Amino acid sequence: MTKKVMLVFGTRPEAIKMCPLVNELKSRPDEFETVVCVTGQHREMLDQVLRVFDVEPDYDLHVMRPGQTLFDITSDVLLKIRAVLEEVRPDAVLVHGDTSTSFAAALAALYLQIPVGHVEAGLRTRDLYSPWPEEFNRQAVDVISQWYFAPTETSRKNLLDEAKPDGRIWVTGNTGIDALRTTVREDYARPELDWAGNSRLILITAHRRENLGEPMHRMFRAIRRVMEGHPDTKAIYPIHMNPQVRRAAHEELDGFDRLRIIDPLEVVDFHNFMARSYLILTDSGGIQEEAPSLGKPVLVMRDTTERPEGVAAGTLRLVGTEEGVIFGEFTRLLDSPSEYAAMSRASNPYGDGHASERIADVLKGMA
Repeated sequence: MTKKVMLVFGTRPEAIKMCPLVNELKSRPDEFETVVCVTGQHREMLDQVLRVFDVEPDYDLHVMRPGQTLFDITSDVLLKIRAVLEEVRPDAVLVHGDTSTSFAAALAALYLQIPVGHVEAGLRTRDLYSPWPEEFNRQAVDVISQWYFAPTETSRKNLLDEAKPDGRIWVTGNTGIDALRTTVREDYARPELDWAGNSRLILITAHRRENLGEPMHRMFRAIRRVMEGHPDTKAIYPIHMNPQVRRAAHEELDGFDRLRIIDPLEVVDFHNFMARSYLILTDSGGIQEEAPSLGKPVLVMRDTTERPEGVAAGTLRLVGTEEGVIFGEFTRLLDSPSEYAAMSRASNPYGDGHASERIADVLKGMA
């Protein structure tokens, strides 16, 4: 008898990590009836990823609106998904990670007494405001969930420390690593990469809510200062759509001809830019998992990380948002071949690219 599994996601990072699982479940039609519901929390960026992985949603809640707040997203998803859940009546709802979409969808499933499985369960900083609101969301989803698909042993231990039942936790690896098997290509080319030429390419991302304002200005000033002293570097910054991010970036980085600010990249492009970069500066989450698979050192411009495995393995370095600290650590990586080699050769703790298969196997055996 097939199990009806409904996957709910709404942001670009969720889609990158859930689409491999969607396609794995759909490849087993004798075992699963797979239903995809997207919320549209991110719109254009979400649609780009769906096209790359050839995923066609069965339901689209279209919640995105100009200037949306956390109140808007959470309430819209909660109210709109009820009718979908009542119509589909899935045997299980799968949500991912730590978004407001995941929290609201899990809460709606709880209200209808539909079991929830949490993909990428157990990540923790233990600080509800860092990252915000993601740390709350992931903890709340784990309170609601019945099945926990933890990417690492550290995540599993976090769940056990919170008295989650051992028999309902599975260490699967991270589905984001699965996605890289689809997206990274040897023959990839883009004009921006041609522009970078033989320079050491620095890839930058910055968008977190808690970094808006002065922290982001400090981050950008440090990056520019370091690069001004290293003429063999060029940088590409695919900038987030948030107008506050864009304003800070243009104020600090405009006029520096070895740093290009470009529009957001589709997932295939971004993964291939990562593969061709020298090192990455980011305040993102998923990149902390993807970059180690590609042998790229990452300086994490945040005060906390829910991915301590990468720090322990040596491929990530937490540098915060203070200008002097970022300046010093960025300079050290550029100036010290041994420091760079140690980080670029560190082992990847986030899996082998087969997480989706493991999750599907677990779901097959569930009562």
